Amino acid sequence: MGLTRFLPTHDVTTVSRLFGSSDLDDGTLLDRLAGQCDAFITVDRSIRFQQNLSNRSFPVILLRAHSNSLEHLVPLVPKLLGALQAAHPGDLRVVGV
Repeated sequence: MGLTRFLPTHDVTTVSRLFGSSDLDDGTLLDRLAGQCDAFITVDRSIRFQQNLSNRSFPVILLRAHSNSLEHLVPLVPKLLGALQAAHPGDLRVVGV
């Protein structure tokens, strides 16, 4: 994700860097993330309706902006940082509009 450079105090990676592909379905992806991350940040608005997130070992942060372009996501970084601090495993936090 292009937000990596805006989160310099966090160890950030992408799904494709972590697993070599970003073509995993949501359930498989979330299963494979167990033990691999402290939080999962996504722009996939449907994930909360299609997946049970409450049993996950990490929180999911959903970024909602007018588009998924960096220019619309960067202004969410301060609230994203707050959500990361407050989130607990199994939480879904929505940041943005």
